[in-house]
Amino acid sequence: MAGKTAVFENDLLKLIFHNLGISLIGDATGVPAAATAGSLYLSLHTSDPTDLAVVGQQSGETTYPDYARIGLVRGVSTWYITGNSVSPAAAVDCPTAYVSMGAATQTAGWVGIGTSATGQGKLLYIGALTPNIIITSGVTPRLTTASAVTES
Repeated sequence: MAGKTAVFENDLLKLIFHNLGISLIGDATGVPAAATAGSLYLSLHTSDPTDLAVVGQQSGETTYPDYARIGLVRGVSTWYITGNSVSPAAAVDCPTAYVSMGAATQTAGWVGIGTSATGQGKLLYIGALTPNIIITSGVTPRLTTASAVTES
């Protein structure tokens, strides 16, 4: 059997990132799937949090002081969707790293999008960061509007 159609890939991204129902699939009206859209949470990872990761969104997650996942509201003002690709509508800044003297530098090579502000959560999408983000004291890790997730 072949993969998803381009139309369904786009609809699926709208369901996940905009909280819009998919006509004839679970919500025939096409209205928002829930009264409250909720948020998705962006995470940075020092190692690849593969599909087989048992600890979900915590797998390989960065641990620099003051690091926290970034909550992004599910909606059209936060996520830009075109075709089968989704990008943040504005740059997303993670907390600035204030690493004490002698603390190890970390390299964020992957980004995740999941369902929880803290803890295990469910990791929905993962992707490599190009270029990697070298996290040292004073660095504010940033994802730009050119960062994208592609549904395939």
